[in-house]
Parts: sequence; structure tokens; C-alpha cells
Amino acid sequence: MAQIFPRWTNKIPFMIGVGAPVVLCGVVFFVWYYFSPKFLEVGYQPEQPVPFSHKLHAGALGMDCRYCHNTVEEAGHAAIPPPATCMNCHSQLDLGETAARFQPVKDAYEGKAPLEWVKVHMLPDYAYFDHSVHVAAGVGCVSCHGRIDQMEVVYQHAPLSMSWCLDCHRNPEPNLRPKSEVTNMTWDGTNPPYDWSNDPHRNLGPDGKTRAVDPPQHCSGCHR
Repeated sequence: MAQIFPRWTNKIPFMIGVGAPVVLCGVVFFVWYYFSPKFLEVGYQPEQPVPFSHKLHAGALGMDCRYCHNTVEEAGHAAIPPPATCMNCHSQLDLGETAARFQPVKDAYEGKAPLEWVKVHMLPDYAYFDHSVHVAAGVGCVSCHGRIDQMEVVYQHAPLSMSWCLDCHRNPEPNLRPKSEVTNMTWDGTNPPYDWSNDPHRNLGPDGKTRAVDPPQHCSGCHR
């Protein structure tokens, strides 16, 4: 009597036994690596109700971040500026052809319609982050947000993942700068070399050159 299945089918259980774990490991690695914030969230660039250009305001005009985000040194959140902040300047400017694009800000200022900006940098509810603590420690805006002064439309520069945060908490020095340079996007401490020993705002470490900062690495530091 002829065989129903060819001889090679006898190897199917062996191939399944060997191949299934390999495929499973591959799927797990793919999800672990490519489903991370580094790939899913970096570059997120939502369209805003008003085409606000940070490249113009923070870059060409040199406006300090704290003029608009005026709570960043005192509160956990960096405030989104109210329409009144925009109108401090724009009420005195002739916007010409761009007036129509700015109209939603004027409407919000006059109480006609709310202005709803789309949040770009989002953390899960179970993660605690305080802007004022980081600014007080001397972490520059550019360390987390990138070169905002070169962005026509703001996008997410860093993954903001737990591993990314812990990398900085374990070795914060590369991201620390004088308090006066926190919002300076181009500062690197080399031109001219910065003398940490004369820094009036920081407690120096044992070497007399670096600052004595000790960011938490335990769970309750960020999960409260």
C-alpha cells in the first residue's frame, strides 16, 4: 500500500520544535526593540491650530524659552502660554499676509473661541516628572527637547523612555550646565571653557569641578 504522506513529513515535528522557539524569540525581539518609544514616538510632529515657528521666535528672534513657558523654573509643568502672552508682541505688529493664520490666537484672546494646542511631549500618568527640579539642577532644555530653535514645527526629539531617563540619572554630568545657560541651545562649555569652580549656583563635587547632584535611580523617584 502506498504511503499517504511523503517521507519528509516525518521531519515536521522536529522542524516545529526547533523553529517555533526561534520564531518566538524573533517576534519578542522585534516587539521589544521596534515597539519602543525610540521608534514609535521620536519624530512625532502634530499639526497645531496655529503654525507657530520656534525657529523664528527662539532662533531668529532669540526669545528666551521662559518668556512663554514661564512656570518651568517653579512648577512641575512648563506652562503653555495664554493668548495674552502672544498678544504682548503681536498686538503691536503688522502681520500682513500672515494675519489670517494668527486669527485663532486673537479669537482666543477676545474670548470668542478657545485655542487648543496639541501636546507633543507626553509621559504616561504613572511617570512623575518635574521641570523645575531639572532646571534647578542645570539640565538644559536642549538635552530633552533638542534644537528647538531650529524647528519650524516642534517634534519629539528624544524617546523619553525609562531607560533613556535612567541613562541620564546614572551619568548626569554631560547634560548639566550653569543655571544662566539652561535655555541656551548652543552652549557646550568649551568656547570659552567654563570654570565650574566659580559657578555661584551649584555645590561642587569632591573634585572641585563637577556639581554634586545625585538624581534618584530607585523606582519611587519617578513612580509615585
